[in-house]
Amino acid sequence: MSKQTGFTLIELAIVLVIIGLLLGGVLRGQELINSARVKSLTRDFQNTQVYLYGYQDRFRAIPGDDGNAAARLPGPPPATNPPAANANNGQIDGAWNDGFAIGSEAILFWQHVRLAGLAPGPTVLAAGFDPVNANNGRIGIQSLAVAPPIVGMTGSFVVCSDLILGRDALQIDTTLDDGETSTGNIRARPTGAAAAGTTSANISLAANANAPYTVCMAL
Repeated sequence: MSKQTGFTLIELAIVLVIIGLLLGGVLRGQELINSARVKSLTRDFQNTQVYLYGYQDRFRAIPGDDGNAAARLPGPPPATNPPAANANNGQIDGAWNDGFAIGSEAILFWQHVRLAGLAPGPTVLAAGFDPVNANNGRIGIQSLAVAPPIVGMTGSFVVCSDLILGRDALQIDTTLDDGETSTGNIRARPTGAAAAGTTSANISLAANANAPYTVCMAL
């Protein structure tokens, strides 16, 4: 008569404990990755603010709007002055997501702060010149007076970053503002919505946790 073999209750318990530990490690690892991503996205807003005020404090001019940038920052390459019609008017003219547009002060902002040694990145104007966030979304800055990307925001300038997941947008708002994405200095709109005149709505974490948003911070 053959003897049946199988796992004992102790062996099954050990296997379940090991599986539980592995799953816990995976979940913890994912949590750490998510936390690091949100911290990186948050720093993008904080750093851009530092670049703006650092340049303004040093040169008494707004980066991107500085009509004397070529003289102040000879390079190489030499800084590009903004179009004379808009230079030195105290605004960053152009849209935060202009992409590569050599006459846009929103693009020249990045060249000026990089040549001033305030920010890392390339200084030769070319396609893909503006920086991207951890999700490969564009980061930019503009004056709020120039077609505000989200209506209702107040201040002089606005920093925006897109392709940010809904759950991350909420964490950014909680860290930097009031935790409500339709009020305060941090607001969000769905990525791909109209470039200007969009009304911000509060993000439902349950419904939109993985939807891409553009997050803007007024300065």
